[in-house]
Amino acid sequence: MGWFQIGPKQAQQVKISGLGLKFKGTPEKPRPASPTVKFSPFVHCRRHTRLLQSSMALRTLITRKSLGLGLGVSQSVRGLQTVSLPDLPYDYGALEPAISGEIMKLHHQKHHQTYITNYNKALEQLHEAMEKGDSSTVVKLQGAIKFNGGGHVNHSIFWKNLTPVHEGGGEPPKGSLGWAIDTHFGSMEALVAKINSEGAAVQGSGWVWLGLDKDLKKLVVETTANQDPLVTKGPNLVPLLGIDVWEHAYYLQYKNVRPDYLKNVWKVIDWKYASEVYEKECP
Repeated sequence: MGWFQIGPKQAQQVKISGLGLKFKGTPEKPRPASPTVKFSPFVHCRRHTRLLQSSMALRTLITRKSLGLGLGVSQSVRGLQTVSLPDLPYDYGALEPAISGEIMKLHHQKHHQTYITNYNKALEQLHEAMEKGDSSTVVKLQGAIKFNGGGHVNHSIFWKNLTPVHEGGGEPPKGSLGWAIDTHFGSMEALVAKINSEGAAVQGSGWVWLGLDKDLKKLVVETTANQDPLVTKGPNLVPLLGIDVWEHAYYLQYKNVRPDYLKNVWKVIDWKYASEVYEKECP
């Protein structure tokens, strides 16, 4: 829980535990006639508390170099890492006919870039608000940070989960991950059916994930709404494979038939990244 101390002509001290940030001014000598007032701006709003917790988890994921996401961290805004658009390891048209080049270009250059632009902007606004001790603005910005930061994290994983057919797209996972899939789901076919079913059932926009519960060493299938990353479902969950089920990921080609998109996307799924993460977490 963050606290703000306010007294006449006193510098403000701000500590937001959800983001791990702290700014201190140089306090002046307080006037005895004006006692310091302590309050928590979040105590009456559970939604704000959840947003702060999600932002904390999101910031942890963005800064985890160990996952090798290629998130495109570019520079800092006085201690906060801004991000840039990562390059794709294949041409926009390389995933055809499963995903058209037009969709890939718009998805990468427009949608992903927009999340990055808005995330960086929110970080700058957050810094300004914290310098001013503007707790109301700090709280309001948590939603933008979670949504746009989550959009960047999710898409950075998604691009790594895809590859052209001639480079191994569609080939089933081997090694320890392949064995774990058979153990936890019965077969690769059963896993695909489960992911497709749950992905098709997502109401509105969101993502469907194959994740690893690193505490239980167990594979799980989860869905998240909007741009919520998997870590918002639990800090013990590590994303291995994520499929975007927002309409912008398929509508130009598949119209409103999401199940067809989910069926065909497996033809260009690349298990290399998922296998690397799984082997690291479950050596």
